[in-house]
Amino acid sequence: MSSFISDERAFIEPNNDIIATALVVIGFVVFAAILSKTFIAFNDNSQALENYEQAAMIAKDIASYQPLQGSRQELISAQMLDMLADPTHNPRAHYMFFHRFSSNLDFYVEAATEDGRYHWVINDGNTALNGRDVIAASVPVVIELGSNACCEPGTITVKLIQNGWD
Repeated sequence: MSSFISDERAFIEPNNDIIATALVVIGFVVFAAILSKTFIAFNDNSQALENYEQAAMIAKDIASYQPLQGSRQELISAQMLDMLADPTHNPRAHYMFFHRFSSNLDFYVEAATEDGRYHWVINDGNTALNGRDVIAASVPVVIELGSNACCEPGTITVKLIQNGWD
């Protein structure tokens, strides 16, 4: 036994190197997968936030859109909402409404009173969802129903439809 312990010649076991290398490769692959998932989640969240901010900006612009104003500047006219909800009444105003805010975005607008009695949907006719994601933003408004004596609180909601290639 003493000759075995005092022998200074050694031999290499190649199996230990293969196991260590495999563990390092597996660790690197797991690290890369976690890193890529984190980046993808961050990218999706930042893109959703950017689209929400864009929808909120459009909603604020619509709430202050001059042709939609009622008898006072802070009121939204229900008569104008009726006209825009039915594009056959005034196709030019309907066209200008959507191209004023963005001609390259696919969105539609919903306006409603808080009590739910009145509801308008303004779209350009090309807003098929087809399983696409929708990002919405709302702003509170006061809707003038006929005269400035009859006003109801409500909301204008812009629903931005994501393109299939995003």
